[in-house]
Amino acid sequence: MLKKIYELEKAALNIRLQLLKLCTMQTIHIGGDLSIADVMTALWQYQMKYDKDNPKSENRDRFVLSKGHASAVTSLNQAAIGCFEVDDVFKEYAADGGRFSMHSCNLVNPYVEVSTGSLGHGMPVACGIAAALKLKKNTINRVYTVMGDGEQEEGSVWEAAMNSVKYQLGNLVAIVDCNGFQADGAVSEISGIGNLAEKYQVFGWNVIEFDGNDMSKIKENFDNLPKADSDKPTVLICKTVKGKGVPFMENQAKWHAGKINEEQYLQSVKILEDNFYLKWGKNARED
Repeated sequence: MLKKIYELEKAALNIRLQLLKLCTMQTIHIGGDLSIADVMTALWQYQMKYDKDNPKSENRDRFVLSKGHASAVTSLNQAAIGCFEVDDVFKEYAADGGRFSMHSCNLVNPYVEVSTGSLGHGMPVACGIAAALKLKKNTINRVYTVMGDGEQEEGSVWEAAMNSVKYQLGNLVAIVDCNGFQADGAVSEISGIGNLAEKYQVFGWNVIEFDGNDMSKIKENFDNLPKADSDKPTVLICKTVKGKGVPFMENQAKWHAGKINEEQYLQSVKILEDNFYLKWGKNARED
């Protein structure tokens, strides 16, 4: 168990370092990428049933990025499992004809299930895919969708939430990145969505709330999800920190999107690596 947590935390560290490198080259949604990096690492590199050599296999788990801003962290995790090379992301991100940009697009990237960007759209699509799998008598595979907490202001999210319960979509797992911020500032100051756990419970969902930057908690909750053939959808409400791991970005709405200079990059890399090795010991440097 401890070895697996170490491996996943090391993988999440690598994803954060790659995000920062990309952020020296292009403007990306760095704050939200960093907040959901731990969950996305565990999802793509541990949890999902997914064959990189057959991305349209009927036996795959489906992933819908409703929080379309997190395209960079998604692409880098796909690279980590061999869908393409990490250098491809660096070279093609925001480039003419490139497969990677600030929002995922399945017209150019076959590993993207659904093109997203407009918030509130991914959750209804995920609901529809989950319903289709159920109609096909698929009792093994799940549909995962990642949303932001600001995105919970969209009415389409709650229409899908109601339908997911009505059609008993136990194969649907919604993941909410609750970092407390959206593009214009703190979520609490803009709409005041209140207690999300209570809202989803009232709608009839299975609700799990935990620290979304704690890899042991992430793995534990993935390991203990209800079976895909259950009759109640699950929402993972992940309490995270915007810009997690980079002190000058943490809890700062201005880092919803941005670009960093070389000095900021080197400073951030040192902090992330020092904190990792402080936790896991000097031998981790030799791994």
